[in-house]
Parts: sequence; C-alpha cells; structure tokens
Amino acid sequence: MAGVEEALLGALQGVESIPSSQAWATENGFENSVVEGVVRSLHGFGYVEAELVKKVRYVLTAEGKNYTMRGSPEVQVFEAVPAEGIAMADLKGKLDALVYDVGFKTAMKNKWIQNTKGTVSRKVEDVKDEVRNLLTGIQDGNAPEGNVVNDLKKRKLIETRNDTWFSLKKGPNYAPKRVKPETDLTRELLQSGEWLKREFKPYNFNALGQPTEGGHLHPLLKVRTQFRNIFLEMGFEEMPTNNFVESSFWNFDALFQPQQHPARDSHDTFFLKAPARTVELPEDYLERVKKTHEEGGYGSIGYGYDWKRDEAEKNLLRTHTTAVSSRMLYKLAQDGFKPKRYFSIDRVFRNEAVDRTHLAEFHQIEGLVCDRGLTLGDLIGVLNEFFARLGIKKLRFKPAYNPYTEPSMEIFSYHEGLKKWVEVGNSGMFRPEMLQPMGLPEDVSVIAWGLSLERPTMIMYGIDNIRDLFGHKVDLRLIKSNPICRLGMK
Repeated sequence: MAGVEEALLGALQGVESIPSSQAWATENGFENSVVEGVVRSLHGFGYVEAELVKKVRYVLTAEGKNYTMRGSPEVQVFEAVPAEGIAMADLKGKLDALVYDVGFKTAMKNKWIQNTKGTVSRKVEDVKDEVRNLLTGIQDGNAPEGNVVNDLKKRKLIETRNDTWFSLKKGPNYAPKRVKPETDLTRELLQSGEWLKREFKPYNFNALGQPTEGGHLHPLLKVRTQFRNIFLEMGFEEMPTNNFVESSFWNFDALFQPQQHPARDSHDTFFLKAPARTVELPEDYLERVKKTHEEGGYGSIGYGYDWKRDEAEKNLLRTHTTAVSSRMLYKLAQDGFKPKRYFSIDRVFRNEAVDRTHLAEFHQIEGLVCDRGLTLGDLIGVLNEFFARLGIKKLRFKPAYNPYTEPSMEIFSYHEGLKKWVEVGNSGMFRPEMLQPMGLPEDVSVIAWGLSLERPTMIMYGIDNIRDLFGHKVDLRLIKSNPICRLGMK
C-alpha cells in the first residue's frame, strides 16, 4: 500500500493529471482495487483531486469468442454447402447442432442458400462475414454502433461490463510524500517544541462518535416490575425469596402435602445430591406437622400414614414460592400475629418436559392476605381488584383441588384475541391443617393466589413459544428492541 501511494504521488509530480487510475495501475503492475483504495485515502486528505469516471463496454461471451475464430454460424453453413449442392441430412451431419440450427435459419433469411426438395444449394457465389468482423472489432476495443448491439446481445454473443476509474490531478495539500498528521498533542511534543513543526489533524466537532451500547431490560423484568407495582399499590409487602434450595419440609410437609404425593417424586422435582439433607428444622413445629399428617387434628382426620423425617429433610429446588409463604406465616405466628399482606415474584423449578409452553424453570407470582374472619368472598373480591389493575375485568372461577387450600379455585379470564376463556391462575384458602400447627390463632384465615410470570408476558408481547422468551435459546434482538410493557390483555 505504501509503495503504491509513493508511486502515485511521484507520478503526479511531473504531469498535470492522470486520466485513468485503472490504466495507470495496469501499466505499473498494481492491483486496480489497491490503487482505488489509495486514491480514496489521498483524496480524503486533499493530496489529490479524484473524479469518478464510469463507462459501459462490451465483451464477448464464450460463444462470441468461438465465432471470431471459426466464423459466424450462417457463414459456416454457407461454406459447408458445395457448388453442386448437398442433401440437407448430409449438411446437418457436417456441422455442430447449435451451428446448424442457428446458421441454417439465418443463411436462409439472408437468401444465401435455398432448399429444393431436401437439397440445399447456394443462391450467391460469395458472402461477407459481418458478424465475425463486428465481434473481432469489439474484441479489439472498438465500440459497436446502432442496432448492432441489440442484435448481438439477443444472440448472446456479447455482454456489458461497467468499468469505473478515477481521473486524478493534484489536490490543495499535494506533496510528493504523505506526511501523517498528529492526532494528539502529547507531553513529549510540548516539552521538545516539536509541536510547532508538526501538522495536526483537524478536529471534527460535528462527528457523533462511536455509538454507545447500554443495557437492555428483558420483557420479563418489565412485566415483573408492573406486577410488583400493583402489589405495592394494594398495600402488599414483598417476601424474601432468595433461597432457590429448599427442604422438603417447607416445600411440601408444612403445606400439608402428603409424602406419597406424586409431586414429590423425582420425575416431577429436582432433588439435590449435595447437600442432600437440610441441617436443622424447628423441632416443636416439626412434631406438630408430623402428628397432623399421621393422626389429623384441627377438624381433620389426617392422612393416616407413617410420616418419615428422612423424606422431610431432603433438599430440593423449590417447586413453588408457596414454600416461602409457609416460612413467612410460621415466623408471623412466632413473632405475634398481625394482619399481613404478602407477595413474591421469583423463580421456581419443576422436572417437566420442555416444549413451547413449558420449561423446567419459570417464575411464579404469589399473593396472600392473612387476617381474621376472611371468607371466600374476600378472596374473590381481592382477585377482581388485582386482575382489574392488569386490565383483566372478565373473570370466572372454577372449583379445584390443592393439598393445602380448601376451598380452591382456578381463575379464568376471557381472552379477547383468542375469543375464549383461558386459565390465568389458581387460588384458595389455606387449610387449618397448614395454619394452626404453625401457632396461628384459630380465627385467622389466609387467602392466596398464584400465576406464572411467563404466560402474561407471552400474551402481552405476542410470543407463542416460551423458549423465545426465557432460556438459553432466547433471541437477543428481542431483548434489545422490545417495547415498554403496557398491562392489559386484549
């Protein structure tokens, strides 16, 4: 590159201009693309003035080159016909198929030959090969004129080439050798006084600089923030959910979920190998839970099985944030009961097959109200208020079963886009068998509900595959370009 630059500046020193950078590159043995790059650089710094020249030229195709050597098809056909004539089949056998097909028709059209009952004979004594002459002229650099170009292009004997080059002359900053300007005024230049002799590159104060890349909020985080704000506006307190690892006791047993329940199987739950067991559990509370499972109490007959501590001590990745609720309610009972409203939004884990609507890890939203004298009507009222703030005003409730709530209700909303009722959550009132072993008063009730974070986010952002939203296959372009969350499912 440096050699090309010096040669080009040196060539301009003794002449007024260089008409063609392409021709100059060929004469001096340089690659034209390299020369063009040098010209653009020198033009940018004012060493040369470069004007871009564009020209269309014609080149021969492979077929056209062949005809410059052998003659055009029509002339080849004419020359293959002897003075006494020839049978058409014999003529065809003397020539290539392409030459015969094209040449015979053109020679007949030009009235050079005639076909009389299968015998081909000449109608003229001699012909001139205009096509060959034109092709040879184009090959030598002569430009064809008029309709000849279209005729040759239709016969696919020539094709166009777009050539570009630069016409060069000296620029306002011309010098036989480029002097690289300084880009920084350094301490050394100031101390030595060299800055007085050096040329400095001018500052471009209009340049925008390198675009900065900031962080981007994930759609789940945006929807999570909206849900969190709704809970806070309704007077709820956020529960600490920073323990992904939980014991089976708090995840299942404290919720009055029997140890034989299918959800406690390894096919549905991720159990830990190390540490495999929990270190400590509240002994007095554990005994009350054990007795409730085995014998019942608080109006219940229990499950009537041999409850095992080994099962309760197993560590797992929590399957729901209700494990956090059980801890908070137990703490509330020990500290002295006060009416509370709690919520949590965090990750849970289940050993499920991954498909377009299920992942092995997802986020659960949970809310609960703990107070005296709460009824199912209070639960329905709170749910209507909560979902109304999400933009969901058409709700229906369906009886359901949960081990730790009675009564239990599935929550359905009418989806205007799908034109049908879809499940949006689950709810219920915590059973006395769960609450009273904690030490909560008998007249205290807890209403609770839960839903996933991914499903409403998918609806709001028009995503039909959960793997496009969450997990290692997520498209980062979605994270960078997703709009602001607006709650309200339509």
